[in-house]
Amino acid sequence: MTQSPATPLPAPKERRRLRENRSLSQADMATRLGVSRATVRSWETGRSAPRGRMREAYTRLLTADPADARPEMSTPQEDVTPELVGAGRGAKQKRAARVGERSRRDRAEERLTEELLTEGWLAEDGHSGLPEPSLTPAQAFDALYAFCAPALVRQAYLLTGRRELARESVERAFQEAWYRWPEVAVDPDPAGWVRATAYEYALSPWHRLRPRYRHPEAPPSGAAERALLDVLLELPPVYRRTLVLYDGVGLGLPETAAETEASTPAAANRVLHAREAVAARLPELSSPEDLHRRLTELASAERLRAAKPRTVRWYGERRAQQWTRAAIAFTVLLIGVTALTLVTAPDHYEEPLAPPETIHGLPPKAAPGPLSAAELKLRARLRSQEMNGPERLIPENR
Repeated sequence: MTQSPATPLPAPKERRRLRENRSLSQADMATRLGVSRATVRSWETGRSAPRGRMREAYTRLLTADPADARPEMSTPQEDVTPELVGAGRGAKQKRAARVGERSRRDRAEERLTEELLTEGWLAEDGHSGLPEPSLTPAQAFDALYAFCAPALVRQAYLLTGRRELARESVERAFQEAWYRWPEVAVDPDPAGWVRATAYEYALSPWHRLRPRYRHPEAPPSGAAERALLDVLLELPPVYRRTLVLYDGVGLGLPETAAETEASTPAAANRVLHAREAVAARLPELSSPEDLHRRLTELASAERLRAAKPRTVRWYGERRAQQWTRAAIAFTVLLIGVTALTLVTAPDHYEEPLAPPETIHGLPPKAAPGPLSAAELKLRARLRSQEMNGPERLIPENR
């Protein structure tokens, strides 16, 4: 069964001209098609186009004969009273006022469209320079997570050799991305932003101080996978990261250099030295193609699953709340200490103590020591004399 070819949809500028030839406003066109006026405006500016049956109805409405645009409707002649006549006139006046207001709004929208075209926000071919919101922030984040998280977990496993740390690195990176989503959403490469954050967290030297990461994890089951992972973990972290980005992920040399914050010659030297170290231990991986294949197989051999995006967003929001509460508590504590200092601080001037003065006329302090010759002579004379009077204690001779 054959179908007749559909009528082609006119160009965006032609759509507006055809509508105006039929003396229809955007609101009238939207009412006839059962859509919103914004949808009709986007069709005429070229930002979007109708599809399916709506496309056929819109095309027929534009290309129909203008004489059939407003068919006359017969009104049955019934008993017409003066009250009905007055009511009809009032309705006609209200309808005319609504049509006038609608036409004014349409002219204002047309002027706005012309200004956008003049300023360059709306191109002549209909592509708008303004972003068209199609997804909510949560939906966009979930889409980015579903697209990047599985691969990032495998890449982080190549960097660390630890399954739990690989999952934690990716989750922390996406939590940071959700916390700074306005910045990540407008980034030219949001996947690269998250990847760089995950790599930085995975290769942090502070993980070796954590008790859970002091002991090595179980190696892969295959001997070839264990040998390749051992070689990778023996490389310096910056060489390992450059090799994974260039030969594992497949980034270009300039992109690898930019992500590792190095110059292009430095990144090239790191890749060459890393390949030489791997080829020295595993001669069968001297070819870059074989190395790329084996890295992919090693990353895919482990069953590494990331958490659900909703869970990651919930933990990210909870962490942000905790940091916010900690900052508020610290601020309150600082304010309290400041207030206590202000309360206990002296509020008036206190004169300093007078400087010390020397007091004269006091005997010097007696100090124990040997008796002088005069003192010994006096003691002997006192002991040799007879004692008269009441009994008294006599010191013993020592």
